[in-house]
Amino acid sequence: MSEMRYDGQVAVVTGAGRGLGRQYALLLAARGARVVVNDLGGSVTGDGAETAAATATVHEITTNGGEAVADTNSVATPEGGQAIIDTAMNIWGRVDILVNNAGTVRDAPFEDMTEELLTPLVDVHLKGAFFVTRPAWKVMWQAGYGRVVNTCSAAGILGSPPMSNYGAAKTGLIGLTRVLAAESAGTGITVNCDRADRCDADAGLLDG
Repeated sequence: MSEMRYDGQVAVVTGAGRGLGRQYALLLAARGARVVVNDLGGSVTGDGAETAAATATVHEITTNGGEAVADTNSVATPEGGQAIIDTAMNIWGRVDILVNNAGTVRDAPFEDMTEELLTPLVDVHLKGAFFVTRPAWKVMWQAGYGRVVNTCSAAGILGSPPMSNYGAAKTGLIGLTRVLAAESAGTGITVNCDRADRCDADAGLLDG
């Protein structure tokens, strides 16, 4: 089978400074895409912010001959989501691929779960995907082409204690994915989920 290529395309990957998001960004760049590496730079629990994570991924891509730019806007606000897509549009004038991967975890048994532990995860995992996809959707709709991949999780499908906040946010993301896939049928835009727990950035979902 010939290698799947994304030459000339522009990909936006959120949460691309570390972990699975970084692997998405590196894979897309290796296959020819120009990549917006978005990462706020906080810890896995969402604390803090710094630019080094996104910059490090960009450096690895460019050192290997690829094209990439760092973006440190937050996915958790409409303004941040718009700014992330504006980064791609201002530099390269298009958005072909969006990987909504940004996420945090704040585990606790349900009896100890609080609004303070729930809201930030919904803001990043679910609302974050909504806020970034909205401006990207408009660009893709006009172009008649786009690929959206949302990083979901078995914790939302099957349940995984003590992650009621994480599972709820991820299951909401599955619902959003299904609705967008139905709305975009026949338009040249596809919307799929990949599983964070599978840690497989070469899932082939960008071609479907």
